[in-house]
Amino acid sequence: MEYNIYFLKACCAIAAAICMGIGSIGPAIGEGHAVGKALEGMARQPESANDLRTNMILGCAVTETTGIYALLISFLILFAVNV
Repeated sequence: MEYNIYFLKACCAIAAAICMGIGSIGPAIGEGHAVGKALEGMARQPESANDLRTNMILGCAVTETTGIYALLISFLILFAVNV
């Protein structure tokens, strides 16, 4: 069964869009939750703001790697798949 090249490229584009859509929801929710809780902790105990800020930035960096992996997979789907 022979497929049209434009159909396959369109399928790759749709797959990359779905990958980024699903892969970016988790980090966005996670980072928003982490920042919200860190700000809540800073408001309750201002003397521990430096420790909370450091841990929040580290947590956001780790959470963001999921979105970067999704971006990498999207690029692989778009450009590394020779159709």
